[in-house]
Amino acid sequence: MPVPAVGPRVLLRRLREVMAEPEAAQKRLDKIASLIASNMVAEVCSIYVMRPGSLLELYATEGLNPTAVHQSQLLVGEGLVGVIAAEAEPLNLSDAQTHPAFKYLPETGEEVYRSFLGVPILRAGLTLGVLVVQNQTPRQYSEEEVEALQITAMVLAEIIASGELEEVAAAVEVDVAHLRSHHLKGQILAEGVALGHAVLHEPRVVITNLIAEDIPAEVERLDRAIQQLRRAVDSMLSRLDTPRGGEHREILEAYRMFAHDRGWVNRMHEVVRTGLTAEAAVERVQSDNRARMLRQKDPYLRDRLHDLDDLANRLLRILTGQTGTAAAGELPRDAVLVARTMGPAELLDYDRRKLRGVVLEEAGETSHVAIVARALGVPLVGQTAGLLDLVDTGDPIIIDGASGEVHVRPSQDIEQAYAEKVRFYAKRQEQYARLRDRPAVTVDGERIKLSINAGLLVDLPHLEDAGADGIGLFRTELQFMIASAFPRMGEQVEHYSAVLDAANGRPVVFRSLDIGADKVLPYLRQAKEENPALGWRAIRMALDRPALMKLQLRALLKAAGGRDLWVMFPMVAEVDEFRRARELIEEERLFLERRGHRLPSSIRAGAMLEVPSLLWQLDQLLPLVDFVSIGSNDLVQFLFASDRDHPRLAGRYDPLSPTVLRAIRHVVDMGRRHDVPVNLCGEMAGRPLEAMALIGLGLRSISMTPAAIGPIKAMIMKLHAGEVAGALAPLLETAEHSIRPQLMAFAREHDVPV
Repeated sequence: MPVPAVGPRVLLRRLREVMAEPEAAQKRLDKIASLIASNMVAEVCSIYVMRPGSLLELYATEGLNPTAVHQSQLLVGEGLVGVIAAEAEPLNLSDAQTHPAFKYLPETGEEVYRSFLGVPILRAGLTLGVLVVQNQTPRQYSEEEVEALQITAMVLAEIIASGELEEVAAAVEVDVAHLRSHHLKGQILAEGVALGHAVLHEPRVVITNLIAEDIPAEVERLDRAIQQLRRAVDSMLSRLDTPRGGEHREILEAYRMFAHDRGWVNRMHEVVRTGLTAEAAVERVQSDNRARMLRQKDPYLRDRLHDLDDLANRLLRILTGQTGTAAAGELPRDAVLVARTMGPAELLDYDRRKLRGVVLEEAGETSHVAIVARALGVPLVGQTAGLLDLVDTGDPIIIDGASGEVHVRPSQDIEQAYAEKVRFYAKRQEQYARLRDRPAVTVDGERIKLSINAGLLVDLPHLEDAGADGIGLFRTELQFMIASAFPRMGEQVEHYSAVLDAANGRPVVFRSLDIGADKVLPYLRQAKEENPALGWRAIRMALDRPALMKLQLRALLKAAGGRDLWVMFPMVAEVDEFRRARELIEEERLFLERRGHRLPSSIRAGAMLEVPSLLWQLDQLLPLVDFVSIGSNDLVQFLFASDRDHPRLAGRYDPLSPTVLRAIRHVVDMGRRHDVPVNLCGEMAGRPLEAMALIGLGLRSISMTPAAIGPIKAMIMKLHAGEVAGALAPLLETAEHSIRPQLMAFAREHDVPV
């Protein structure tokens, strides 16, 4: 049986020599076809290139009629060449003309050739073309010959994609999906609109060295990288003692299974031994897997191949040392970050002046990166499955944080529509800015206190920009979440002092550490919980580990020396929990007093009302607190026993239902009875229609994202609080599901902008 005249390594070197010659693209492609035919002891070698319209065009040949070049074309799926392109699999036939897909093209003169070997020209799993060799004598090509042709096709794909053959590269339809426009629908995580150019948070690995100089050394490099990858996955699993660990553990267990899969590793070893470098071998095997993934109909198998693809990317980064993110490079002026997922600290690494928006394949509304994005005022859309398969760095992209839509390579009409939307949004922001220094007073003279929710130092300029009355919720856990180790006393004091300095006398309500559930500290070990939202978190954890709470309280007391200090405890479910937490404040105050530290001029302690059990303990709780703040996000999900991040439950229960509004009204009424201020800090406060309802319930203090201050203030200044209260009262007694339609009708009738 014939075998290749020379090994793949020699062929690869000769290909590079041909590419180095200063000749026209077509002539070089002709030489490549001739070289491959010679190496394969084949009478025919033909190169077909993918063209727009899913056409495969004969671009070069050795052995067929040369006049057929650029004349012969086949659709994807048509003929043997089309079948190879469609299925991304080699086709090895001893008698091609008996195959049911064979199609005779008379202009080629190929009727005398019986044996046929064709392989797809793949890059990143995408078909660029087809490489074919043929002989007159019927025979089956050997495995070595198939492997040699596949490696040659891989090098040819890199040559085409790199632009070395400009005329060919310009003609290649590398991937229709990477050329056309795409519209995806994701989850709104941070509002706003961004037009810009895509920047991959983890840039695709670029392999420049394909040909191995020392095969044993490349095998050793590959083995070292695989071991490093396995250790990294094992390390991630060993640290996964956190809430919601079950879901993440399944993913990482799949990674570990693939990382130890002998078939995957052996396949990469085989490719290295043919003469490729370790990273080229990984890319070759990855490309084959991607080709299967892109054509896989079974969603489960597609997900598993996606896991393997992600694992291969990690391995490539280890081999090439390209472990950094795009934050270290030069960003375009209108960068829109695209990633599978990312941490909050990683987002803060980017130049805010150039960052326009973020799109993530994963991440939900309560993810840490979403909280940071909202603090930065950066539009963010999550849950955009498959996005990374469609976008490349530099692609035009639009994200709409108001609707959750993402447009990749948008048409001119869509781009113009969004440009107009951005201009309209800017005009509205100018109108809101003019209201900045005006108090939020209703038509009938009710003063509404508008505060912002914050958690990072980057939030603080929004206090002045929005004209807010203060910070109604400062999430102290964010400092801990973005740190690599538990912040020391000095770091905490410095942080809280900076917050109070920036507030410049306006009240700041510090929420004590609310960790657990979805808020995980990487350096704090926590046991796995089946139901973490209802588990060991927030004040429950703090009272069981009083050293953590006392350290934070001491830092807050020291930072607020000579100033007012407001402290709020989250997830209080029983009066005794608040009483014990308040006793800790007093212990720390006495500790600092005995040592001569300057103390706050006043200390106000409050409870966050988000656990429904407190609704029936208010007569006992309110005499002990200085204020209460309703946490509407958790209160709503606990009232309905409904995970607010569950896609099937997202719209099932409306915050504007009588159940929720009656609960809030009860807290407001009890606050008045005990003369205790009541605030609400949650998503409800930042939406004009919901805020209108809250004012109708009697709330006079609400806290929201900084961007919501303008729209809410504009609504308040057109609202008659007495009228909305009068309209609301009977609805709470008669409506069953939601009073949203009735409130919208009220707003339209009274010209209230919502």
